[in-house]
Amino acid sequence: MQAIPLDLYEELEALDPRIKSVFLKLFDYLMKERVTKDDFQRLTEKVEKLADIVAELAEAQKSTKEELKALSKTVSELAEAQKRTDQRLAELAEAQKRTEEELKALSKTVSELAEAQKRTDQKLAELAETQKRTEQRLAELAEAQKRTDQKLAELAEAQKRTDQRVAELAEAQKKTEEELKALSKTVAELAEAQKRTEEEVRTLAQELKRTRQDLGGLSLSFSYAFENEAYRMLPQVLKKYGLELEDKLIRKEVAGEEINFFATARKNGKTVYIVGETKLRLDDTKKRDDVFKQLEKKISAVKKVYGDVQIVPLIVTHFAKESMLKKAKEKGIIVVQSFEW
Repeated sequence: MQAIPLDLYEELEALDPRIKSVFLKLFDYLMKERVTKDDFQRLTEKVEKLADIVAELAEAQKSTKEELKALSKTVSELAEAQKRTDQRLAELAEAQKRTEEELKALSKTVSELAEAQKRTDQKLAELAETQKRTEQRLAELAEAQKRTDQKLAELAEAQKRTDQRVAELAEAQKKTEEELKALSKTVAELAEAQKRTEEEVRTLAQELKRTRQDLGGLSLSFSYAFENEAYRMLPQVLKKYGLELEDKLIRKEVAGEEINFFATARKNGKTVYIVGETKLRLDDTKKRDDVFKQLEKKISAVKKVYGDVQIVPLIVTHFAKESMLKKAKEKGIIVVQSFEW
């Protein structure tokens, strides 16, 4: 095989392997066909042109590789951007769902607002009617104001007369103050007299207290005398009530209670306990009316000590009113008055 020029070989080495293979096969073919020098010269020229083209293609190949690298980088960036776009689309889809839900809620709110607007329109109509009535009322008030102004004018005139009357009263007040001064002097004299009166009343009160003490002692003495007389006379009087004493009537303390008349007696063949109280006068005065309560306490004391025995309650008095006799009878209490013995 004819040797390939060095510079051509170097150019061939720079080509793509497939292109390089084509040129080598072509060169081998030409060598085998024994081309003439002129043919070879023409072929060489063509080959040189072809080499130039190949060189240009090689340069273009380099540019293409660089563009492919740049394109590959761009594709990677686009892929990454696509991922972000997909993520953003997913977020937008989720946001869209929320937006649709909000739109539903908003639609409901709009419906409610429309209903509220209807009510508002109705209320406005009512307010308009109220406004008409208010304007009518204002007109009436304006008329009333006119009458008020007239009345105020009348009052102003009356005030003038009042001022004149006040002046007259002021003059009268001066006279009153002079009279009060004189009265004050009199009051001072009365106060002094009052002091003397209070001193005399204090003295009388002390004397009255001593008198009451004396009367109390006298009353107590009379009460004891009355009770002593009753002790002697009651046995005979009680027989009229079917009571026959088994022992002597005595004054006795039972369970802390002082009993004025205490004894056992026979009544209808049974033993009973006489529990009696003395009261000089039995009437419906509040304090004297307490005799029934006192007697109940004494009866309770006897039952506490002697058990559930039959009790004959007794009140001995100098005088008893009919109303009290009636109460005593209702309570089953025997009342003996001093005139009965």
